[in-house]
Amino acid sequence: MSRCDDAPWVQLTLEPGEHETEAMEDALLAAGAVAVTLSDGGQEPVLEPGPGETPLWRKTLVTGLFDARTVDIPAVQETVCHQLGTATLPPHRLDPLEDRDWVRAWMDDYHAMRFGRRLWVCPSHRQPPTDGAAVVHLDPGLAFGTGTHPTTALCLQWLDGFELRGKSVLDYGCGSGILCIAAGVLGAKDLWATDIDPQALDATRGNAERNGLENDLHVCAPEQLPEHAQVDVIMANILAGPLIALAQRLTFRVVEGGVLVMSGLLERHADEIEKAYSPWFDFGSRREQEGWVLLEAWRKAH
Repeated sequence: MSRCDDAPWVQLTLEPGEHETEAMEDALLAAGAVAVTLSDGGQEPVLEPGPGETPLWRKTLVTGLFDARTVDIPAVQETVCHQLGTATLPPHRLDPLEDRDWVRAWMDDYHAMRFGRRLWVCPSHRQPPTDGAAVVHLDPGLAFGTGTHPTTALCLQWLDGFELRGKSVLDYGCGSGILCIAAGVLGAKDLWATDIDPQALDATRGNAERNGLENDLHVCAPEQLPEHAQVDVIMANILAGPLIALAQRLTFRVVEGGVLVMSGLLERHADEIEKAYSPWFDFGSRREQEGWVLLEAWRKAH
Protein backbone atom coordinates (compact mmCIF):
# COMPACT_ATOMS: atom_id res chain seq x y z
CA MET A 1 0.00 0.00 0.00
CA SER A 2 1.14 3.60 -0.55
CA ARG A 3 -0.70 5.16 2.38
CA CYS A 4 -1.21 4.19 6.01
CA ASP A 5 -4.98 4.17 6.64
CA ASP A 6 -5.17 7.60 4.94
CA ALA A 7 -3.65 9.22 8.05
CA PRO A 8 -1.79 12.46 7.27
CA TRP A 9 1.33 11.30 9.10
CA VAL A 10 2.99 7.92 9.49
CA GLN A 11 5.95 6.85 11.56
CA LEU A 12 8.26 3.94 10.78
CA THR A 13 9.99 2.58 13.88
CA LEU A 14 13.03 0.31 13.50
CA GLU A 15 14.07 -1.96 16.34
CA PRO A 16 17.74 -2.51 17.22
CA GLY A 17 19.52 -5.51 15.83
CA GLU A 18 22.56 -6.02 13.65
CA HIS A 19 22.49 -2.41 12.38
CA GLU A 20 24.02 0.53 14.24
CA THR A 21 21.68 3.24 15.50
CA GLU A 22 23.34 5.93 13.39
CA ALA A 23 23.02 3.79 10.24
CA MET A 24 19.27 3.46 10.85
CA GLU A 25 18.98 7.23 11.41
CA ASP A 26 20.77 7.91 8.13
CA ALA A 27 18.62 5.36 6.27
CA LEU A 28 15.37 6.95 7.44
CA LEU A 29 16.58 10.43 6.51
CA ALA A 30 17.66 9.18 3.09
CA ALA A 31 14.16 7.75 2.64
CA GLY A 32 12.60 11.18 3.17
CA ALA A 33 11.84 11.34 6.90
CA VAL A 34 11.04 14.89 7.99
CA ALA A 35 12.37 14.04 11.47
CA VAL A 36 14.09 11.15 13.21
CA THR A 37 13.97 10.50 16.94
CA LEU A 38 15.45 7.92 19.33
CA SER A 39 13.49 6.35 22.17
CA ASP A 40 13.86 3.70 24.85
CA GLY A 41 12.69 0.29 23.70
CA GLY A 42 13.34 -1.45 26.99
CA GLN A 43 11.94 0.84 29.70
CA GLU A 44 15.46 1.61 30.84
CA PRO A 45 15.83 4.94 32.64
CA VAL A 46 18.60 7.30 31.62
CA LEU A 47 19.49 9.53 34.55
CA GLU A 48 20.54 13.16 34.18
CA PRO A 49 23.75 13.10 32.11
CA GLY A 50 26.85 15.09 32.91
CA PRO A 51 28.02 17.93 30.65
CA GLY A 52 28.62 16.72 27.11
CA GLU A 53 27.37 13.18 27.81
CA THR A 54 24.80 11.78 25.37
CA PRO A 55 23.86 8.32 26.65
CA LEU A 56 21.72 5.93 24.60
CA TRP A 57 19.67 3.01 25.86
CA ARG A 58 20.82 -0.57 25.32
CA LYS A 59 17.64 -1.10 23.28
CA THR A 60 17.18 2.09 21.27
CA LEU A 61 14.25 2.44 18.89
CA VAL A 62 14.81 4.67 15.84
CA THR A 63 11.65 6.32 14.46
CA GLY A 64 11.23 8.28 11.24
CA LEU A 65 8.28 10.62 10.69
CA PHE A 66 6.85 10.80 7.15
CA ASP A 67 4.16 12.86 5.47
CA ALA A 68 1.84 10.07 4.34
CA ARG A 69 0.07 12.40 1.91
CA THR A 70 3.16 12.77 -0.27
CA VAL A 71 5.39 9.78 0.44
CA ASP A 72 5.11 6.26 -0.96
CA ILE A 73 5.52 3.84 1.94
CA PRO A 74 6.78 0.83 -0.08
CA ALA A 75 9.36 3.12 -1.67
CA VAL A 76 10.41 4.29 1.79
CA GLN A 77 10.87 0.71 2.92
CA GLU A 78 12.85 -0.14 -0.20
CA THR A 79 15.14 2.85 0.31
CA VAL A 80 15.75 1.97 3.95
CA CYS A 81 16.67 -1.59 2.96
CA HIS A 82 19.02 -0.30 0.27
CA GLN A 83 20.72 2.10 2.69
CA LEU A 84 21.18 -0.66 5.27
CA GLY A 85 22.39 -3.15 2.67
CA THR A 86 19.74 -5.72 3.52
CA ALA A 87 17.00 -7.48 1.57
CA THR A 88 14.38 -7.04 4.29
CA LEU A 89 13.64 -4.41 6.89
CA PRO A 90 14.82 -4.96 10.48
CA PRO A 91 11.99 -5.64 12.95
CA HIS A 92 9.76 -2.62 12.64
CA ARG A 93 6.37 -0.97 13.19
CA LEU A 94 4.38 1.29 10.87
CA ASP A 95 1.93 3.53 12.74
CA PRO A 96 -0.53 6.19 11.49
CA LEU A 97 -0.57 9.49 13.40
CA GLU A 98 -3.12 12.24 13.88
CA ASP A 99 -2.61 15.57 12.14
CA ARG A 100 -0.50 17.82 14.35
CA ASP A 101 2.93 19.42 14.28
CA TRP A 102 4.90 16.30 15.16
CA VAL A 103 8.22 17.85 14.19
CA ARG A 104 7.71 20.62 16.72
CA ALA A 105 6.41 18.15 19.31
CA TRP A 106 9.61 16.10 18.99
CA MET A 107 11.77 19.21 19.11
CA ASP A 108 10.18 20.18 22.42
CA ASP A 109 11.95 17.19 24.00
CA TYR A 110 15.39 18.59 23.14
CA HIS A 111 17.36 20.90 25.37
CA ALA A 112 20.61 22.80 25.05
CA MET A 113 23.59 20.42 25.34
CA ARG A 114 27.11 21.29 26.47
CA PHE A 115 30.23 19.73 24.99
CA GLY A 116 33.45 20.35 26.87
CA ARG A 117 33.92 23.62 28.72
CA ARG A 118 32.20 26.28 26.57
CA LEU A 119 30.58 24.77 23.49
CA TRP A 120 26.79 24.43 23.45
CA VAL A 121 24.33 23.15 20.84
CA CYS A 122 21.00 24.84 21.35
CA PRO A 123 17.67 24.34 19.50
CA SER A 124 15.85 27.49 18.42
CA HIS A 125 13.06 27.11 20.97
CA ARG A 126 15.45 27.06 23.96
CA GLN A 127 17.26 29.95 25.59
CA PRO A 128 21.02 29.62 25.03
CA PRO A 129 23.50 30.14 27.87
CA THR A 130 25.29 33.46 27.89
CA ASP A 131 28.29 33.40 30.23
CA GLY A 132 31.35 32.75 28.07
CA ALA A 133 29.51 30.22 25.93
CA ALA A 134 30.10 29.43 22.26
CA VAL A 135 26.65 28.49 20.97
CA VAL A 136 25.67 26.53 17.86
CA HIS A 137 22.00 27.06 17.02
CA LEU A 138 20.64 23.85 15.49
CA ASP A 139 17.21 22.23 15.46
CA PRO A 140 17.10 18.45 16.04
CA GLY A 141 15.28 16.34 13.49
CA LEU A 142 15.74 18.85 10.68
CA ALA A 143 19.32 17.95 9.75
CA PHE A 144 21.83 15.12 9.67
CA GLY A 145 23.70 15.32 12.95
CA THR A 146 22.73 17.28 16.05
CA GLY A 147 25.24 16.19 18.68
CA THR A 148 23.06 13.44 20.15
CA HIS A 149 25.15 10.58 18.75
CA PRO A 150 28.42 9.66 20.54
CA THR A 151 30.54 10.13 17.41
CA THR A 152 29.32 13.71 16.97
CA ALA A 153 29.65 14.38 20.69
CA LEU A 154 33.27 13.18 20.64
CA CYS A 155 34.05 15.56 17.78
CA LEU A 156 32.37 18.51 19.49
CA GLN A 157 34.25 17.82 22.71
CA TRP A 158 37.51 17.69 20.76
CA LEU A 159 36.78 20.99 19.04
CA ASP A 160 36.05 22.66 22.37
CA GLY A 161 39.47 21.64 23.68
CA PHE A 162 41.49 22.72 20.62
CA GLU A 163 42.75 26.24 19.89
CA LEU A 164 40.94 27.08 16.66
CA ARG A 165 41.47 30.83 16.36
CA GLY A 166 42.83 31.63 12.93
CA LYS A 167 42.75 27.98 11.86
CA SER A 168 41.34 26.62 8.62
CA VAL A 169 38.91 23.71 8.99
CA LEU A 170 37.37 21.22 6.56
CA ASP A 171 34.33 19.17 7.61
CA TYR A 172 34.46 16.13 5.31
CA GLY A 173 31.03 14.43 5.28
CA CYS A 174 29.42 17.46 6.88
CA GLY A 175 25.81 16.27 7.29
CA SER A 176 24.11 19.16 9.09
CA GLY A 177 27.35 21.15 9.16
CA ILE A 178 27.41 21.01 12.95
CA LEU A 179 31.17 20.43 13.19
CA CYS A 180 32.32 23.21 10.86
CA ILE A 181 29.77 25.58 12.40
CA ALA A 182 31.05 24.68 15.87
CA ALA A 183 34.59 25.38 14.66
CA GLY A 184 33.39 28.75 13.39
CA VAL A 185 31.80 29.84 16.64
CA LEU A 186 35.00 28.72 18.42
CA GLY A 187 37.13 31.07 16.31
CA ALA A 188 38.14 29.27 13.11
CA LYS A 189 37.99 31.60 10.11
CA ASP A 190 38.55 29.62 6.90
CA LEU A 191 35.74 27.07 6.94
CA TRP A 192 34.92 24.39 4.37
CA ALA A 193 32.16 21.77 4.37
CA THR A 194 31.62 18.98 1.87
CA ASP A 195 29.29 16.02 1.47
CA ILE A 196 28.18 13.71 -1.34
CA ASP A 197 24.52 14.26 -0.39
CA PRO A 198 22.94 17.46 -1.83
CA GLN A 199 20.44 17.49 1.05
CA ALA A 200 23.32 17.66 3.52
CA LEU A 201 24.82 20.59 1.62
CA ASP A 202 21.48 22.42 1.71
CA ALA A 203 21.13 21.72 5.44
CA THR A 204 24.66 23.00 6.09
CA ARG A 205 24.02 26.23 4.16
CA GLY A 206 20.83 26.84 6.12
CA ASN A 207 22.49 26.14 9.46
CA ALA A 208 25.45 28.35 8.58
CA GLU A 209 23.07 31.23 7.88
CA ARG A 210 21.22 30.55 11.13
CA ASN A 211 24.53 30.93 12.97
CA GLY A 212 25.72 33.99 11.05
CA LEU A 213 28.49 32.09 9.24
CA GLU A 214 27.14 32.14 5.68
CA ASN A 215 29.99 34.42 4.56
CA ASP A 216 32.72 32.39 6.29
CA LEU A 217 31.70 28.85 5.36
CA HIS A 218 32.26 27.43 1.87
CA VAL A 219 29.89 24.54 1.10
CA CYS A 220 30.40 22.25 -1.90
CA ALA A 221 30.51 18.68 -3.17
CA PRO A 222 33.88 16.89 -2.75
CA GLU A 223 34.79 17.22 -6.42
CA GLN A 224 34.27 21.00 -6.17
CA LEU A 225 36.91 21.54 -3.49
CA PRO A 226 39.77 23.71 -4.77
CA GLU A 227 42.37 21.41 -6.29
CA HIS A 228 45.33 22.40 -4.12
CA ALA A 229 43.53 23.65 -1.00
CA GLN A 230 44.92 22.41 2.33
CA VAL A 231 43.70 23.09 5.86
CA ASP A 232 44.96 22.98 9.44
CA VAL A 233 42.15 20.71 10.67
CA ILE A 234 39.99 18.09 8.98
CA MET A 235 36.97 16.69 10.83
CA ALA A 236 35.85 13.39 9.27
CA ASN A 237 32.92 11.90 11.17
CA ILE A 238 32.27 9.11 8.68
CA LEU A 239 32.37 5.32 8.70
CA ALA A 240 35.52 3.17 8.69
CA GLY A 241 35.15 1.90 5.11
CA PRO A 242 34.98 5.35 3.51
CA LEU A 243 37.79 6.58 5.76
CA ILE A 244 40.10 3.86 4.48
CA ALA A 245 39.11 4.52 0.87
CA LEU A 246 39.75 8.25 1.35
CA ALA A 247 43.14 7.90 3.07
CA GLN A 248 45.27 9.50 0.35
CA ARG A 249 42.67 12.15 -0.50
CA LEU A 250 42.29 13.30 3.10
CA THR A 251 46.03 13.15 3.71
CA PHE A 252 46.66 15.54 0.82
CA ARG A 253 44.23 18.06 2.29
CA VAL A 254 46.05 18.38 5.66
CA VAL A 255 49.02 20.75 5.98
CA GLU A 256 52.23 19.43 7.55
CA GLY A 257 51.74 19.62 11.30
CA GLY A 258 47.97 19.77 10.84
CA VAL A 259 45.50 17.38 12.41
CA LEU A 260 42.98 14.91 11.03
CA VAL A 261 40.19 14.00 13.46
CA MET A 262 38.36 10.78 12.57
CA SER A 263 35.22 9.59 14.30
CA GLY A 264 32.28 7.41 13.20
CA LEU A 265 34.39 4.42 14.26
CA LEU A 266 33.57 1.43 16.38
CA GLU A 267 36.37 0.32 18.70
CA ARG A 268 37.08 -2.76 16.58
CA HIS A 269 37.92 -0.57 13.56
CA ALA A 270 40.38 1.79 15.25
CA ASP A 271 43.53 -0.30 14.69
CA GLU A 272 42.67 -0.78 11.02
CA ILE A 273 42.27 2.97 10.54
CA GLU A 274 45.56 3.73 12.27
CA LYS A 275 47.32 1.23 10.04
CA ALA A 276 45.85 2.82 6.89
CA TYR A 277 46.95 6.33 7.88
CA SER A 278 50.23 5.62 9.74
CA PRO A 279 52.49 6.26 6.70
CA TRP A 280 51.50 9.94 6.84
CA PHE A 281 50.32 10.58 10.41
CA ASP A 282 51.37 10.22 14.03
CA PHE A 283 48.46 9.31 16.29
CA GLY A 284 47.57 10.87 19.62
CA SER A 285 45.51 9.26 22.34
CA ARG A 286 42.15 7.73 21.50
CA ARG A 287 38.88 9.01 22.90
CA GLU A 288 36.06 6.56 23.50
CA GLN A 289 32.36 6.88 24.28
CA GLU A 290 29.78 4.10 24.35
CA GLY A 291 31.83 1.83 22.10
CA TRP A 292 32.67 4.56 19.58
CA VAL A 293 36.18 5.95 19.04
CA LEU A 294 37.71 9.25 17.96
CA LEU A 295 41.24 9.22 16.55
CA GLU A 296 43.50 12.29 16.49
CA ALA A 297 46.17 12.08 13.77
CA TRP A 298 48.95 14.65 13.20
CA ARG A 299 50.42 15.04 9.72
CA LYS A 300 54.12 14.16 9.53
CA ALA A 301 56.68 16.36 7.83
CA HIS A 302 57.96 15.04 4.52
